[in-house]
Amino acid sequence: MGNLQDYNPSGVGQANGNLFGLPFDYESANLIVFGVPWEVTVSYGAGTASGPQRVLEASPQLDLFDFDNPDGWKQGIFMQEIPQDILEKNEYYRTRAASIIERLEQGKSLTETPDLTPVVTEINQAGANVNQWLFENCQEALNKGKRVGVIGGDHSVPLGYFQALAAKYPDFGILHIDAHADLRDAYEGFKYSHASIMFNAMKIPQISKLVQVALRDICHEEVDFINNSNNRIVAYYDSLIKQRQYSGATWIDLCREIINNLPQHVHISFDVDGLDPKLCSKTGTPVPGGLELEQAYCLFRELVNSGRKIIGFDLCEVGDAEWDGNVGARIVLKLANFLNLSWQ
Repeated sequence: MGNLQDYNPSGVGQANGNLFGLPFDYESANLIVFGVPWEVTVSYGAGTASGPQRVLEASPQLDLFDFDNPDGWKQGIFMQEIPQDILEKNEYYRTRAASIIERLEQGKSLTETPDLTPVVTEINQAGANVNQWLFENCQEALNKGKRVGVIGGDHSVPLGYFQALAAKYPDFGILHIDAHADLRDAYEGFKYSHASIMFNAMKIPQISKLVQVALRDICHEEVDFINNSNNRIVAYYDSLIKQRQYSGATWIDLCREIINNLPQHVHISFDVDGLDPKLCSKTGTPVPGGLELEQAYCLFRELVNSGRKIIGFDLCEVGDAEWDGNVGARIVLKLANFLNLSWQ
């Protein structure tokens, strides 16, 4: 990496292999970002395994001045090399999973010839291995006093990170931006499905609150799960948010209400399909509706203004397209700056 004293944040972004072309390495950075190219259980559009690479490629094009945190880049941001072995395993297991999804969509049993139940077991073990890899890497960084961000991949990716945060914080909440609740129990038989990330998160006792925003594609079982959670899960459905706005409620007041449900320490889990799909149209499961980018930023700004601490973030489901990478890179920079700001 280059010399920080010689670095000009207004200069041309350097293609130096690091996010935003910043002149930091693992030791000098305070925020370590892990890209996890994994989307084995994706059940609609593929391509999000390329999300970390697309974000990285787009990031040097960004200007670094941020109205919320002009010197946020100085915290030191470093992205670890994207693990190619995980990407290769993703491609193998993605093909294996497709045969299971196809069988289920035909209304047939997995035990019919050929019996696919051993394949489910194999895929679940592969998912567990990725979770363990991320857990160990995140825990190592956290133990060194660093903060962590994660870029997926599909939304199954951050579970190992949640577990690492749970080893450090006895109580924290998740602010979850998503079109989907992701509260399905082993969707399609996959224990670590992208549609099961928050179901799995709710098994972690240190996560005291899950606040979900922009939900608009949800099944009956998930609504029941939310309603029977004793207020541990609070859902802000997209249609009801908009109905309240149409009736005169301001977004800033809604943001403050949403945040009042959260504890002092908060992880932001951001699935880009929570946004209007015009912003990241190549995301895995796009749904009409959703938030504008500045609405999401306003929510995060109010989170910081409330005095709460952002302890980490993940950004998932960025599609395999240059534009999606561009939007994803801007979200990562903003999340990094809000995280840094919340600790000042």
